[in-house]
Amino acid sequence: AAAPAEVQLSRRRWVVLLLFSSYSLCNAFQWIQYGSINNVFVRFYEVSAFAIDWLSMSYMLAYIPLLFPVAWLLDKRGLRLIALAGSALNAVGAWVKLGSMKPHLFPVTVLGQVICAVAQVFILGMPSRIASVWFGSHEVSTACSIAVFGNQLGIAVGFLVPPVLIPNVEDVEKLTYHISIMFFMTAGVASALFVLVILVFKEKPPNPPSRARASIQSRPTAEYSYVQSVLRLLRNTNFLLLMVTYGLNVGCFYALSTLLNRMVIHHYPGEEVNAGRIGLTIVLSGMVGALISGIWLDRTKTYKQTTLVVYIMSLVGMIIYTFTLSLGHLWVVFVTAGTLGFFMTGYLPLGFEFAAELTYPESEGTSSGLLNVSAQIFGIAFTIGQGQIMDHFGTKAGNLFLCSFLFLGTIMTVFIKADLRRQQANLENEQT
Repeated sequence: AAAPAEVQLSRRRWVVLLLFSSYSLCNAFQWIQYGSINNVFVRFYEVSAFAIDWLSMSYMLAYIPLLFPVAWLLDKRGLRLIALAGSALNAVGAWVKLGSMKPHLFPVTVLGQVICAVAQVFILGMPSRIASVWFGSHEVSTACSIAVFGNQLGIAVGFLVPPVLIPNVEDVEKLTYHISIMFFMTAGVASALFVLVILVFKEKPPNPPSRARASIQSRPTAEYSYVQSVLRLLRNTNFLLLMVTYGLNVGCFYALSTLLNRMVIHHYPGEEVNAGRIGLTIVLSGMVGALISGIWLDRTKTYKQTTLVVYIMSLVGMIIYTFTLSLGHLWVVFVTAGTLGFFMTGYLPLGFEFAAELTYPESEGTSSGLLNVSAQIFGIAFTIGQGQIMDHFGTKAGNLFLCSFLFLGTIMTVFIKADLRRQQANLENEQT
């Protein structure tokens, strides 16, 4: 029998994690850069608010059919190829958008956004895989949180920067100039990150970082079947419950982010910059929540309990936000939105890590990919549904619509059993 590989941590792991977080940030920024100043782009391109909403929803729509081919590629060709494809497409999409600097060129900006949406498919399923391949068992949840962190920071920057760079001016030439600055900056950053991925990003460390990873790497390749892996996941009741509850929670977050500008402008006219800052507050507080969740999981391994508490608090935060949005005090909206973000966005890495535990030794890319498909499907449905409800019945009715689904997700989370297979594998390997 082959001798077991020596378990050793690589110093390069933090560089790989930081680089992934950076190009994930750039891609997430491009997702929300239109939605955070929805009313400005509606006027510039002379299209409906729903058309601008679709620029955000294109990310969700592209993910659903492309998940399985990309997850298969991740399993067959590894992390490096996926990282190169994701960062390259992200840069190409950013440059295409520079060709849409006239009001009649809206189809060109749609094309650029669709390319970025395809890039996102090569990014969203990576955090738990990078954490598992590069990080030890005592730091894997923290690493996953930091990987998700980059994506959330990109959304935060997407809420903050566009309202500052692009003032709501009447002059179309001035508007064109300000939009072009944002597009040029994004293209430059995306291109630099692609070059860094080529130079720095490696497939895997010289030695496995944990016993669980060493066990997977020692398994003969012929034993692994991607189709069988997906089928096993879809027969795992606990994972199916998590997949639905994750989709409900993250779908609510996607809808809230996409429609936030419309909600705030409705109650506080002319406050585009503050609408962006409220979005920033949601995401930044969520990043703190995500990091605390990751550290807490590494210390306690209480996946089920932590997930349930965070879900309940997301529901409570959404209810409070719903009933305080229309009070007429912006500072109250900042506080309630920040509280909501802490739990709702903090839930993201929890879902990935809980799924990795429930489905070990299946590929983390496949399990997190299925979670993301669920999130995209619910995200599209909730964005369209809440948008229509807001148009006909007001923002409070739209937010109550989301509250009802968060309540359903909370009830379903109670029924997930904490079958922590990855922890069990680590314990067994240590004992033998």
